[in-house]
Amino acid sequence: MPASRQTRAVDPGRDDDSAPLDPARASGSDVPSKRVVLLLQGLMGRLFRRLGQELIRSGHRVYKVNFNGGDRLFWRLPGGIEYRGSLEEWPDSLAEIIRERGVTDVVLFGDCRAHHLVATKVCRELNVPVHVFEEGYVRPDWVTLELGGVNGHSSLPRDPEWYRRTAAALPPVPKHAQVPSSFRRRALEGLAYNVADVFTRGGYPHWTTHRPWHPLVEGMGWVRKLARGKRKRQSAAELIARLETSEQPYFLFPLQLASDAQIRLHSPFAGVGDALRLILESFARNAPKNARLVVKEHPLDNGVVDWRRETESMAKLFEVADRVDYLPWGDIVPVAARARGTVTINSTSGTLALAMGVPVVALGQAVYDIADITHQTGLDRFWTDPQAPDPETFAAFRRVLVERCLIPGGFFSDEALDKVVRHAVARFEGRGLLPE
Repeated sequence: MPASRQTRAVDPGRDDDSAPLDPARASGSDVPSKRVVLLLQGLMGRLFRRLGQELIRSGHRVYKVNFNGGDRLFWRLPGGIEYRGSLEEWPDSLAEIIRERGVTDVVLFGDCRAHHLVATKVCRELNVPVHVFEEGYVRPDWVTLELGGVNGHSSLPRDPEWYRRTAAALPPVPKHAQVPSSFRRRALEGLAYNVADVFTRGGYPHWTTHRPWHPLVEGMGWVRKLARGKRKRQSAAELIARLETSEQPYFLFPLQLASDAQIRLHSPFAGVGDALRLILESFARNAPKNARLVVKEHPLDNGVVDWRRETESMAKLFEVADRVDYLPWGDIVPVAARARGTVTINSTSGTLALAMGVPVVALGQAVYDIADITHQTGLDRFWTDPQAPDPETFAAFRRVLVERCLIPGGFFSDEALDKVVRHAVARFEGRGLLPE
């Protein structure tokens, strides 16, 4: 089918909380929009809808490509483009959308999804900038909005001296308040997205998700996880209490999501299980006999894989079951603060530990895996001689990140989203961080 038949603009109307749909028409003027922004896939939830509203309020023209019913459910604004073609047809279709609508900027969440990898290449050929959202490089209360790509696709250098020199010329970071975050909201929005996807598959015959499970399987995992929440919280509280009162040293390995493309594309591992096996084997062979390893479940894990069972099984295989703990819930901050070191693939939990002066070893491509910041002599030596970060270099690195690719806010509450979209539009328009 020709590319022109693969896309169709729809106008499902507006609801009570939407912005004026056409700023020029709403004000009675003929002032043209400043930029023409094309949104691709966002986070499951309201992020791109809210961003679209704020961009429209600021005078920009906005379009949004919906690849499935979940995308459409959370958009519900004019400018929606229903893409029903295949991945093979996507490059030509995207180029046509960009040319026909005069797109000046493309925005997406996660640059490793199949459609987004293609989009980045097409935009590079057409000289259209791509703005990439991701979970924040630095936690908490920051999100990533980086031009061109994140982590392994980031253009940021790996030279510690460059960060020290660049940061020295920047003003202090403005203070910003913490924002609330709701795990329940994230789970319910993910469930709603997946249900809408499943029941509209007939309308998007070529859609294939970047996630490794069928949406119904993932949805049932979330239901099961929510149902087991009380038991997990109790188990976590007991373990945290033991860690706080024990003098026994421990290392921390925070799990990443099994669906995280940063693992598949920017690490030597096919998945989280491969990394877990390598870490447990190295720990068994090289860690001091009095040391423990705490494996922390990702707070947004969907519950499809029983990672406690996987951890316990591998620990038995390597004969360290009595020295490995599984933490299914809870705030990672106090656990990381007391750890002798943190092992990560390329998770943002690495910068959390670094900010507290805790040694970190990164096993994949991570934007923060830089000399003077992370341990540089390999995992096996990490257990006995972990290299702590240089505070001055990490502070410089963090300052440059804020300047170049971080904005305040979060994704899982109205207050957090308000802050993100306000700062995102300011950054998009070339302005700095806004005052609180």
